[in-house]
Amino acid sequence: MKLHEYQAKDIFRKSGIPVPLGELISSSDQATRATQIIPGPPWVVKAQVHAGGRGKAGGVKVAHYPYEVVTAVESMLGKPLITRQTGPAGVTVNQVLIEEGLEIERELYLSMVIDRAESVPAMIFSQAGGMDIEEVAAKSPHLILKEHVDTSSGWMPYNGRNLVYGLNPLPSPTAAKGLMHVMANLYKVFVTLDCSLVEINPLVITKDGRVIALDAKMSIDDNAMFRQKELLSLDDPREKDPLEQMAEKYNLNYIRLDGNIGAMVNGAGLAMATMDVIKMAGAEPANFLDVGGGANEEMITKGFEIILKDRRVKAILINIFGGILRCDVLARGVVAAAGRTNIRVPLIVRLEGTNVEDGREILKKSDLKFLVARDLSEAAELVAQQVSKTERI
Repeated sequence: MKLHEYQAKDIFRKSGIPVPLGELISSSDQATRATQIIPGPPWVVKAQVHAGGRGKAGGVKVAHYPYEVVTAVESMLGKPLITRQTGPAGVTVNQVLIEEGLEIERELYLSMVIDRAESVPAMIFSQAGGMDIEEVAAKSPHLILKEHVDTSSGWMPYNGRNLVYGLNPLPSPTAAKGLMHVMANLYKVFVTLDCSLVEINPLVITKDGRVIALDAKMSIDDNAMFRQKELLSLDDPREKDPLEQMAEKYNLNYIRLDGNIGAMVNGAGLAMATMDVIKMAGAEPANFLDVGGGANEEMITKGFEIILKDRRVKAILINIFGGILRCDVLARGVVAAAGRTNIRVPLIVRLEGTNVEDGREILKKSDLKFLVARDLSEAAELVAQQVSKTERI
């Protein structure tokens, strides 16, 4: 579950991590009052959406007069913000955060993640703050510092020193102490709230030596929400794709993508292989849909409904491996679900696993029009044929 910047900063503030003074508003009428409450000028107006790259997309603006704040708010609220993470449709800005401007001396990057290769939490620190960390890692990997944390002892003072004293030039003693204080508290937040990511970019040192989290990004591990029920109220359904919300109701793992080939599989690994097959065929997947290893007729039906609600879909590829459920059982579910659902696009089905021949026979004898693929290679060929037909139409 993703949090908005203002929500993450509220958690930071309560956890002892300094953040700028700010006010959340949802209408332009509130903008002038906000400038009277928040120290300034300047003021910083920031769109609150679940997407990075807001600054480059016009979602972060600096204002030096109250009327500029109002103008900036009016240019954002109720309008789509298109960043590299939102796709061409963008996301609608429903709220704006107005913050005090700060005199910044230095910008840094700080985050806490799980290093899956080492199976431990890791803190990432860089003096290239304010930049895309992926770009920094690719072009200047020597600027990326990483500190693994022994979970049996937790974050220790030496962990902070290892990172802070890797900076060049070194910060002042006051700033160094502030950085280590933020690092220790960031780790506490990460562990206590079962986060999958906590990021501050930039973490700034002001001209008077204060260390402040100028931005905040936080994601809570969905698998731990049973322990974090008090955070459920922070979930903003307006930021979610309607089809993804529908999938959540039926315990389906669905992510909407930008292509035109719908895909339904049972298993995350098989889903990734299916995405590759679609792309190798010269097409683009319209979704990632994993119905799970224990898929039943109802789940398959709901999967169909979700895929077909996406009007961009020109063909559907079902790629099922019969393990927990036999292929004949799955085939009957596919036929029944297809019969109950108005399928308006070509359907390609590939089955493999237990009772696969029985499953293929069930599909072939059905009254519905299926293109049956015997393996991934044939599935790719059939997808390519459908893509070619679509392009000719």
